[in-house]
Amino acid sequence: MTIEDLVGSYSIEGSNQDAVDELSYKGTLSLSLDLNNRIIAHWLISNQVQNGSGFFKDNILVINFNYRSEDNSIYKGVAVYKCINKDVLDGFWSEKHGNPLYLGSERCFRIGSKELLN
Repeated sequence: MTIEDLVGSYSIEGSNQDAVDELSYKGTLSLSLDLNNRIIAHWLISNQVQNGSGFFKDNILVINFNYRSEDNSIYKGVAVYKCINKDVLDGFWSEKHGNPLYLGSERCFRIGSKELLN
């Protein structure tokens, strides 16, 4: 798989960085490339925009992200995805000030694909 294979839009479902391991959000993730062939990521989760940039190697995608909260604070973190194939990403994430005992999780499915993660 190449980095170009990842470009596109994905529907996402995930769980937050807390003790509850259940689906807590849905949204979209758009991946594109910059001039240096680095990943540019944009999430839209419950009207919250999150942005990030990252890199891809050995079917692992790593994205440093940030977003501005409703109280105008900026939060930062990192998301790591195992690229199952070009249509399915399975990952986990952590925010800098999140609970260090837990990781969030996220699954991404290319919009328009019939591929599912078992």
